[in-house]
Amino acid sequence: MTSAADGIQKLKLEPQPKQPPAEGLLPPAFSRDIHLQRALLQLRSKASDIEKYIYLSQLKDTDEDIFYKLCLANMNEITPLIYTPTVGDACLQYSRNFRRPEGLFISIRDKGRIGTILRNWPAIDEARISVVTDGKSFPPRSRILGLGDLGLNGMPIAIGKLSLYVAGAGIRPSSTLPITLDLGTNNQTFLNDPLYLGLRQERAPEGEYDEFMEEFMTEMSRVYPKLLVQFEDFSTNHAFSFLSRFRHRFPLFNDDIQGTGAVVLAGLVSAARLSPLQPHEHRILFYGAGSAGIGVANQLLSFFTLNGMTKEEARSHIWIVDSKGLIYDDRDHVAEYKKVFSRNDYSGPPMTDLLDIVEYVRPTALMGLSTVKGAFTEAVIRRMASQTPRPIIFPLSNPSQLSECTFSEALRASGGSVLFASGSPFPEENFAGRTWEPGQGNNMYIFPGLGLGSILCRASSVTDSMVEATAIGLANSLSSDERALELVYPRLQRIREISAHIAVRVIRAAQAADVDRSSELRKLSDEELLGFVQEKMWTPQ
Repeated sequence: MTSAADGIQKLKLEPQPKQPPAEGLLPPAFSRDIHLQRALLQLRSKASDIEKYIYLSQLKDTDEDIFYKLCLANMNEITPLIYTPTVGDACLQYSRNFRRPEGLFISIRDKGRIGTILRNWPAIDEARISVVTDGKSFPPRSRILGLGDLGLNGMPIAIGKLSLYVAGAGIRPSSTLPITLDLGTNNQTFLNDPLYLGLRQERAPEGEYDEFMEEFMTEMSRVYPKLLVQFEDFSTNHAFSFLSRFRHRFPLFNDDIQGTGAVVLAGLVSAARLSPLQPHEHRILFYGAGSAGIGVANQLLSFFTLNGMTKEEARSHIWIVDSKGLIYDDRDHVAEYKKVFSRNDYSGPPMTDLLDIVEYVRPTALMGLSTVKGAFTEAVIRRMASQTPRPIIFPLSNPSQLSECTFSEALRASGGSVLFASGSPFPEENFAGRTWEPGQGNNMYIFPGLGLGSILCRASSVTDSMVEATAIGLANSLSSDERALELVYPRLQRIREISAHIAVRVIRAAQAADVDRSSELRKLSDEELLGFVQEKMWTPQ
């Protein structure tokens, strides 16, 4: 009988030692350190971000260690190139720039034989983490990163996210499995494109899609019994329904819903510490009610419940605005998944203007998940600043060209009182005689540590308490220097240190919820557990 300790020993995240090339296969003066500098110079010589993306993809294929060394040494520069915002262009051009497969493609035509397709992955015994997308996100405009129904062209989302797992948490590269589900596409541009690599048919109807997903998840658990699955960029209704349907049956989470919620919760906790208000005095207004918006709102209930409120009391501190205005009980045509935050204390005419809503709600925190560029106008920000001493303004939409406001706009309109975090990166600003650093609510702070902790403790499911643990771990990870600068998030260069501490919290939360299957880890002290986590983090050679 295999013990838990044996299981821990078998879960090796570090690679086997590599043999040096035979003599004559490298130039006499070749040096890995100098080659790293060479790779960075070659990267910076590219004229556009999409060219840099292509270069980095080729580098990862030919020299994985150098690619990840480059990422770790230049995290702020590389992360926007391998994921948001450059990955949006990579998706649009995926079929045009395709060179070789980097993941699994499973189409609706594979229904009935999905298990056979899954068994074709070369590293079947090593797979520990899979990012799965169907390339269709966020109705009503059905956009993945604001860019439309991409069908099979959504594959760079899964590839990029898994690269961040490796860079951010030391997940072994061969343990990653990108999967794109091709259910067809309703994007006529792609259907007419002779280079498009996906099925040339409209998306499958709901009933067929549901049957497909049931078979897919069942077969995933059979073929890969040690695999953690992350859903990424599903449409709002599918994101919520599939998370609810599968999360208690399989090790699974949805980063758009839970990861985004956790990183925003961490930012809110950090920002609230800089505000003179008490937790029960905060009022949160959400502008945007897709899967990310409602997911974040659900997660932010924890901000209030952790401070002694009931869930019902916490809900009374949250207001939601969708494309038709403020959501309240007497309003017609409110989607079911939004109704949990519908207000029963307003019964007037529909309220659609954001400035009017800000004046009515008097929020202390404004969250943007709408992808409506410029929605947080100067008038809205000024009104926020006039109503609360340190307005918390988080324009979280990606990419940066769809952000509700820029850091510069928020800083100047608030007179420097704003506590700011965005979804996409913004540059530092010089204002009022000092340099200001913007916060970025990057999910990369959350999902690598959540994935690492879940894998190492062999979690049978990902519980709400585990997700909440990531947020608290992140909020508590700021250094003294970062706190002195009033930063909302720690600097991304420390991501591996942050991920290790988050993984420890995730493991402890899994143990408390009794969903861990590596019981030997329960015997370790927190210090020993941190050492164990750090030991298992893969580092490029």
